[in-house]
Amino acid sequence: MAGALVALPPVARLRAAAQAPSPVAPFTDDQKAALSAIADVALPVSIGAAGRTAATDRFIAWHLNYKASADMGHGYGASTLRPPSPAPVLPRYAAQFTALDQAAKAQGAMSFASASAVIRRAIVETALNTPQPVNRMPARPTGANLVADFMGLYFNSAAAFDEAYNSAIGRDRCRGLDGSDQAPPPLAARRTSATER
Repeated sequence: MAGALVALPPVARLRAAAQAPSPVAPFTDDQKAALSAIADVALPVSIGAAGRTAATDRFIAWHLNYKASADMGHGYGASTLRPPSPAPVLPRYAAQFTALDQAAKAQGAMSFASASAVIRRAIVETALNTPQPVNRMPARPTGANLVADFMGLYFNSAAAFDEAYNSAIGRDRCRGLDGSDQAPPPLAARRTSATER
């Protein structure tokens, strides 16, 4: 890559360097354990362990697959282009993970992930209300609040919509018109048919 940049004219080199994706450090094992611990107390019990694991994996994947300076196109019905995607917010979480651990240690736990559910729930509630209450879960992570970003990505997902309505809506699936006159099947029916296969 460096050799290729040298062969370019100076302006093109600057443009290529600006567009080169900056490496994003992956989540550490301790941070992944903390995310799972957040999921245990912040996501619906009804989705089960598999649903919480899927939500945690989706949050991690969202950050690892994030591309800074990506062309955002234009919004639906808008004629102007949106600004390119901003820098990754993942680096902003390091201090927030540390704060979760420190809050747990202040209550006698070894770490946030190893704390009891009661302690973790209290810490999560404090994180959502300090320094000011989170009044709206972001649809996409902003880096401002780790817990809100994690919850927001789940609660704005198709899986959360299905869970909220107890129906296999499949909000993000592209469906044809066949069967569009019928209500989506209940989740229980979908789960039963999936286990019978």
